[in-house]
Amino acid sequence: MYGTRGAAGVRAITAVLGAALLIAGCTSGDGDGDGGGPGNGDAGAGITQQPKDANPFWVNPDGNAAQQVADYEKAGEDARAEEIRKIAQQPTGEWISPDQPEQEARGFTQAAAKADRTALLVLYNIPHRDCGQYSGGGAADGDTYRGWIDAVAKGIGDRPATVVLEPDAVLHLVDGCTPGEFHEERYDLLKYAIGKLKSSPSTKVYLDAGNAGWGDPDQIFEPLKWAGVEQADGFSVNVSNFYSTEDSIAYGKNLSAKIGDKPFVIDTSRNGNGPYTEGDPAENWCNPPGRALGETPTTKTADPLVDAYLWIKRPGESDGECKGGPKAGDWWPEYALKLAEG
Repeated sequence: MYGTRGAAGVRAITAVLGAALLIAGCTSGDGDGDGGGPGNGDAGAGITQQPKDANPFWVNPDGNAAQQVADYEKAGEDARAEEIRKIAQQPTGEWISPDQPEQEARGFTQAAAKADRTALLVLYNIPHRDCGQYSGGGAADGDTYRGWIDAVAKGIGDRPATVVLEPDAVLHLVDGCTPGEFHEERYDLLKYAIGKLKSSPSTKVYLDAGNAGWGDPDQIFEPLKWAGVEQADGFSVNVSNFYSTEDSIAYGKNLSAKIGDKPFVIDTSRNGNGPYTEGDPAENWCNPPGRALGETPTTKTADPLVDAYLWIKRPGESDGECKGGPKAGDWWPEYALKLAEG
């Protein structure tokens, strides 16, 4: 459901990693500087960091949205550039690829540390991911996944990082999507991932816990415990989905009460107009029309149990090949514009 990066995303990764390597050549990457990240806006869009007191997460100045702003400005399309800037100037999740986990985790966290910010990373590589749907795939087996997690943890090191762990992984154990023979291994892998990532005191981990529209917290709280949520910093809700912040808070608080009052984070990247209800219910989550950006990322939220509003899904990247969209994770400027225009 959530998507990985396409070619446009690879371009952004290459840019930021290249910049991070330049940083690494001059410093350890653990400095306390107040710069704007690698290159202070190498995409040419002039993207800078948000105020740290409310939004401590790193803004990637070379992401897909920043590249699009620069492209529009170069073409003289200033109105469109300003709309996409609404996305480019906010921190969004960096979805770590299966192929270069250590390099990417190191590059993003070094760039974030150089800007005196925290990297927001999303790990989405569990075996049998997404039940073979638009974002199907994942690690080949359990040993491969453990090695991938080890590489991510090594890349992060002792730099600050907030990790959203495996969107849908527990949910798909509960809703019957993932075959029963894979359940025990998945629980073990999620517990391993939490333990490995939490071995660094500077890494926060939020295990994904579905959304306000899928079912009832009574169905998922025990599976979350089996997956190790009590050892995590909390859980995430509404990742890549569209349920309102109000509904997401209600869902999260109900669930939190069943797992030791754990805090949670909410993906508000595209929930400004709430969920889409007019199409096929089975695909209302996939590139729905008429949606809008939600609350901008911040740690100043409406409830003490909500650690942050985050843009975990990167607004403007496709959910999959539905409703005219490109493959999951590919940048789709037309959809990005519609989100920004609201």
